[in-house]
This record gives sequence, C-alpha cells and structure tokens, in this order.
Amino acid sequence: MTSEACSGSRCARDGKLQRRAQGEDTAVLIDMASRPEKGDSYGSTASTSEPGGHQEAVCRAGTPANPRIDFVLVWEEDLGRQQDNASRDKTDSHRAWRETFLDNLRVAGLHMDQRDVQDEDRAVHYVLLSAPWAVLCYYAEDLRLKLPLQELPNQASNWSAGWLQWLGVPNILLEEVPDVPPEHYSCQFKVNKLSRFLGSDNQDTFFTCTSRHQILFEILAKTPYGHEKKGLFGIDQLLSQGVFRAAFPLHDGPITAPPEGLWATGLSQRQVLFQHWAQWRKWYKYQPLDHVRRYFGEKVALYFAWLGFYTCWLLPAAVVGTLVFLAGCFMVFSDTPTQEVCSSKDSFEMCPLCLDCPFWLLSSACALVQAGRLFDHGGTVFFSLFVALWAVLLLEYWKRKSATLAYRWGCSDYEDIEERPRPQFAASAPTTAPNPITGEDEPYFPSRSRVRRVLAGSVVIAMMVAVVVMCLVSIILYRAIMAILVSRSDNTLLAAWASRIASLTGSVVNLIFILILSKLYVALAHVLTRWEMHRTQTSFEDAFTLKVFIFQFANFYSSPIYIAFFKGRFVGYPGSYNSLFGVRNEECAAGGCLIELAQELLVIMVGKQIINNVQEALVPKLKGWWQKFRLRSKRKASAAAPWEADDELLPWEGLFDEYLEMVLQFGFVTIFVAACPLAPLFALLNNWVEIRLDARKFVCERRRPVAERAQDVGIWLPILAGITRLAVISNAFLLAFSSDFLPRTYYRWTRTGDLRGFVDFTLARAPPAFAAEHNRTCSSSLHFCFPVWEMEFIPAWPPSLGSAVSQGSWEQVPTLVPSPAPQHVVFSIGRVLDLLVPDIPESVEVKVKREYYLAKQALAENEALLGPSGMKDEPPASEKDLSSQA
Repeated sequence: MTSEACSGSRCARDGKLQRRAQGEDTAVLIDMASRPEKGDSYGSTASTSEPGGHQEAVCRAGTPANPRIDFVLVWEEDLGRQQDNASRDKTDSHRAWRETFLDNLRVAGLHMDQRDVQDEDRAVHYVLLSAPWAVLCYYAEDLRLKLPLQELPNQASNWSAGWLQWLGVPNILLEEVPDVPPEHYSCQFKVNKLSRFLGSDNQDTFFTCTSRHQILFEILAKTPYGHEKKGLFGIDQLLSQGVFRAAFPLHDGPITAPPEGLWATGLSQRQVLFQHWAQWRKWYKYQPLDHVRRYFGEKVALYFAWLGFYTCWLLPAAVVGTLVFLAGCFMVFSDTPTQEVCSSKDSFEMCPLCLDCPFWLLSSACALVQAGRLFDHGGTVFFSLFVALWAVLLLEYWKRKSATLAYRWGCSDYEDIEERPRPQFAASAPTTAPNPITGEDEPYFPSRSRVRRVLAGSVVIAMMVAVVVMCLVSIILYRAIMAILVSRSDNTLLAAWASRIASLTGSVVNLIFILILSKLYVALAHVLTRWEMHRTQTSFEDAFTLKVFIFQFANFYSSPIYIAFFKGRFVGYPGSYNSLFGVRNEECAAGGCLIELAQELLVIMVGKQIINNVQEALVPKLKGWWQKFRLRSKRKASAAAPWEADDELLPWEGLFDEYLEMVLQFGFVTIFVAACPLAPLFALLNNWVEIRLDARKFVCERRRPVAERAQDVGIWLPILAGITRLAVISNAFLLAFSSDFLPRTYYRWTRTGDLRGFVDFTLARAPPAFAAEHNRTCSSSLHFCFPVWEMEFIPAWPPSLGSAVSQGSWEQVPTLVPSPAPQHVVFSIGRVLDLLVPDIPESVEVKVKREYYLAKQALAENEALLGPSGMKDEPPASEKDLSSQA
C-alpha cells in the first residue's frame, strides 16, 4: 500500500526531505539536546498544567515526553452496525487510504500520538500531530516564511484617537488590551543564517503557533495516499471522501476567564480576545487587530480591519442620510402637490388598472403619495452627490490603511514574491517551469489551457444569469397578476393599494428566490474554479470571488434595476395597453416608482441582514449543541481533553460569505442611495452587530482556522471600486427616470414656483375612443422621462387618437434627462482625490526601505549579497516602485 502511494518522484522527494531534515538537524541547526522540561499546557498531550492553571500568551511548548500538538486529525468508526458488501468495501478502502496517509506523514518526519474515545457502538479516533524542529526549519525556508530580525515597539495608531487626543476629549473607544504583540523588522527565513534571527536560541518559542500551523497544513495538503495522477493526495480530498471527519489546529486553551486575582498576563491569547473583543459590551471599543492577527493570521485580521474601517465610515453617511429622510418627513405636510392629491376628493377619477377593474379616485392614494414624498425630494440629489464622493474617499483611505497594515504585519510583498503554489495545484500540475520572479522550478499549468477552461466556465455563468432573468420575469408576471386580482376587490382601499400589495409580496418572493439560487451557484462556482487550475491561493480565491459576485450582482440587483429603470416605461395608454405573455405590463403606483424601489431595497437589504444575523446567531448554537450532545454521549463523564473540546466546535467555513455580505451591502448603500437615504443607517446598525457576532463566532463557536497570509482584501477592492463608479451613473439615471425632481424643476421654470397645478400637469386624459366606449372620462399618469440625450417634444398620446394633456391640446412636454456633465464632474473630483491621497503613506515607504536594508545587513555574506548565479540580488518589485515614488 505504501509503495503504491510513494511511486514516482514523490517518494524520492519524501525520502530526500527526510534525509535532508535529519542532516540539518544534527549538522547545521541548533543542537537538539534535551532542555529542562517546562510545565505542560493545553497544547500538549500532558494531563497536568503549569502552576496557576494558565498559560502564557505565546505559543506554548510541550516536552520530549509530551510533545506540543500542532494539528489534530479525527475519524469515526462504527463498531456494532452490520455492513453490507458495498459498505464493507468502502470502509476497507477508507482504512487503507488512511493508513497509507499516516505512514507517509511519518515518512515526512511528523510525530504522532493517537487517542481513542469509544462506547458500545462507535469509536472516535484522534491523531495528534507535531512537527520536530528540523521539519519546521526545512519547511519555513521552503515556504519563504518571514521571521523577525529586530523587535520594535507596537506602532498601531487610530486617526480618531489622534483627533480626540488633540481636542482634549476623553476617548471612550480606547481600551488597554494586555499583552500587546510587538512589531519586528523581518525577512525570509534561511536555515544557514538561523543565528541572525530574533529568538533563534529557543526552539520552543522561535516558531509561532500560526507558523507551525501553516507548516503542518502544507505537509498535510501535499501528502499522497494513492496515485497522485488520480488525484489521491492531500487532506482536503480525504475530508471530502469521509476518510477523516475533521482536521484542525487546537485553540489556545479554553475561553473561560481565570480565577479572580490572577494578573491579566496569565490570560491565553484566546481568553484575551474573548474578554476584550468578542463580548457584546465591547461594541463601541476599538478592535485589537494585532491580537487578532497573532491568533488567526493576517487574512482574518484584514477582514476585521476592513469591516471596522467601513463601519466607521458609515457613521457620517448614516447621519446625513437620516437628516435627509427627516427633511422629507417635514416636506410631506408642506408639499403643495401632495396636499392637492389628498384634498382632491373626487376631482381626479383615474382609469381602470385592468379590463375588468373599476375606475378609482386619485385621492384614495393619498398615503402612497405621502410615503413617496419621504424619499423623493431635493435632498436626495445632494445626498447622491455626497455618497458618490464619500465612497471614493473611503476606498482611497482604505488603500492607505491596508498598505500600513500589510507592512506592519510583514505581508507587503507577499503576493509578488513569497506566495507559493497551492498544494492542490502543485500535486495536479502536469509539468514544471521556472518562476519568472524567483527563478525556481515550480509546478506549471499552460496558460492557454487555463484560458480555455475559463471561457468554458463563463458559458456556465451566462446560463446561470439567464436563470436569474427567468426568475425576474416570473416575479414581474406575479406582480402584474396579483395587482389585477387585488384591484378587482370591492374594497376601495384594497383596490387603491393593489399595486403596492403586489409589489411588497413580490419583493418577499424575490428574496426567497435570491437566497435559494445563491446557495446553488456557490457550490457550482467551487467546482468550476478548481477545474481551472489556478496557481496560487490568491488567484484561486480571486477567480472564485469574481464568478460568484457576477452571479450575485445579477441575483440581488436585477429586481431593483428593473423597478428603477424599466417598470412603468412600456405600459401603453387606456384602450391600448401593452402586455407581456398576455398580461398587461405593470406600472408604478400613485406614489411613483421611487417609493417602490425604496421598499424593494429595504426588503432585500434589511431582510437579508436579519436572516443572516439570525442564522449566524442561532444556527451555530443549534449545530454546536447537537455536536456536543452527539460526541459527549460517546465518552465518559470525565472532563474533555483539549482536542475533544475543539472537536465539539463547528468547522471553519472561511471568509468568503462574510466579504460577500459586506460588498453586496456596500452596493445597496451606494448604487440606489437616491431612492433610500436610510440605507447607510441600516447598514451601520447591522455592522455594529456583525463585528461582535463574527468575533464571537470565530473565538467561541468555531474551530481554529489555519492561519493564512494576505497582502490585502484581494479582488474585493477592484469590485468595490467598480461599484463606486457604477453608483455615480446609477443615481444620475435614477433621478432622471424614477424621481419627480426633474419634472418639478421643469414645472417651476415654465409655470409657477409654488407647484400649484402640478398634479393636473402630470395627468393625461384618456383617448376619446376609450371615453366613448365607457361613456365617461378618466385620467392616467403621464410618464415623460425617457432615455434620450437631447431635448425633444412628445405628445401625451399618439396623434391619431386626438388626445390632449389636461391643460390644453398637444401640450409640449420636454423629456428631461441629465447630461453626462454631472457624472463627469463627480468622476473628475474622484480622480483628483485619488491623486491627492497616496495609496502608500510616506512613513510606510521609509519603513519598508529600512527593513530591506536590515535584511541585507542580517544576511550580509556571500549568498546574501550575491544571488545563486553570482549576481547581486535585486530588491523586490514593490521596493523598486517605492524607491521611484520617494
């Protein structure tokens, strides 16, 4: 079995690794002589603990007798159930794969210890893995990990704290968090320069917990358990096949607080995060991002940095949006057209909404018109411009914040220089080729083949977008049919509200469709992205993110786009209504399309937020309760071991859903903000809850993830930039097509400034043929804003019908559509802001150059100053760019 798994070059590589690791262990690296044993801890297989029962905040070491636990593998075994032949064959196959995999882990140099928990029917097996010093050093160099050269004081800063200090105002947001991680100048690890690195004289603490987890996961992801050409390698495949049930690093102790009287330095890293970050009462405090980074890695820390930064910037947008909405509330009672509608009584008799529907009075829609006035007034124009510039500034200052964090956390050149090929890619790539940057041979997949696969995947994406369009059409038909059915009611109030009832129920049905399609497509996107063979984890995640976002954009925004720009534009006129599949095209209610768009946004945005928060708060608790109940029934009443306690937690699910939720929210806040100025307020309230909910979930309810490095938020930043540009165009067209702002402005210019008679101005009489057929006259809404880029004059109805607008025959109505000038003004201001706000702060540029200089000094022997070919090393591309900017 083992010989089959080790066939080919992989077996030779494994043997070479083992021999090299052993050789370095005795000849090059630090002496492996036994050290004085330290107290055992949560991260060791010992059953006792240090005096006081608590651990230091660093990654604790084990002892030669009880080595540190770096990773845990779990599988279950049925003991009492009878199996048929197929099940027995599957069990035997899984057992063979598992044994081969574990044998190959031993060949790679890992230490193992197995613990079992069983009852009469089932056994749970825990394999506790630890990496010896030689393996850690070998893989640290192979993975190009950056390790510290010189310690610096922590330089974390917050602009709001600086402003409050300058103003002399007490800062209630600030909290002293114990055990602040120091900062370091660092460089890539080299085994033969071990003594130059900070703390290299202590094998127990030299490699941090997160570094050890990264090394162990790299080994697990590449280790084969069968023929590699058949894809039989890596822990991910074994988990998906059910060979192992779980694989995870251990949390840093329990979350419970220490006994009273113990100093804060006795808290573990997990307890510090729980006490000072994951508590609900800390909702108004700064996040301890350096502590989050030390415990979860740079990728998770960057997510919380972005979430906190975005939430902070939502505050001014929420304040201005709320003021704009309150201004609309006051205008409801002082607006002349609204008063004309509500006091018209039977002055305006409106045409039926369908063939069998009754005539109705415009005054019955008074409440709808008042509700529409809350969102449709001059303040929304100002707020649209404000949000457009706000979004540009937010992204520019986030670039600076991201660059600062990337430098402080040693990731400023991670994607260009340090990132290794994905383990799954390395094992599946058909050939190798030199890396154009490092010159090292790496697994290679032809770009032309990848492009063909990407194009094939694009066809699938287009098909799924077509499914979204089909769902949208079905929602449109549903609303039209529902409006007709309700309008036939004998209840006058229900008939007047028919369009709004149909719209509200349609929004709820649309939200259900959105959530179902989202789940289906995410699974499909995973399959497509794996098939495309992306080299690095960053490129893999970027490709997956782009696929899902394209679909989710169509899924979430198709209905608001239809309401904003298409609904009510192709209705026709009394006696000649247009239809879709035999159903009359729907039109906007008496309050206008803008209030309906605001309703759609609130249902989708707020409804999705409520559903997500309920899911994140309740579903993990229910799953966790079931997991604990199921596992605790298999062991005796004794206290659970650390690996058993962590096994009871829920598995880590990544950050994609968290980012997607925030980016979609950003789209609702910016793209349609002219229709709903309260969107930033709802987003702010949600995010205050989201930060602590996610913190509590990561610290308390889920297993510890393998720490991943990241340079920035990835492709999410270009997506946010695209949404910002789209928001400028969208809000300009929204004000032109769905708002009464331009018609009111035109009426003020051409008629009267107090808007008296504006309601009659916006109504058209029915054609004579329709009036003669029903032996009565009626009015219908006149939609006169069409997508043209110049002034033109159009009649209310076709000239062959001889109809007229109410104030005279063939009244000339200009179709006012804003020119591109305002959009270009906003884009120009955004470009100027982009130039005025550098992406990388000057202080960071200086520190990067200083770190590169120290790295050269620390490795200043022949191989440090001279490359492998005898040429002087060139600084990384990012360093050249920084030098040219200085």
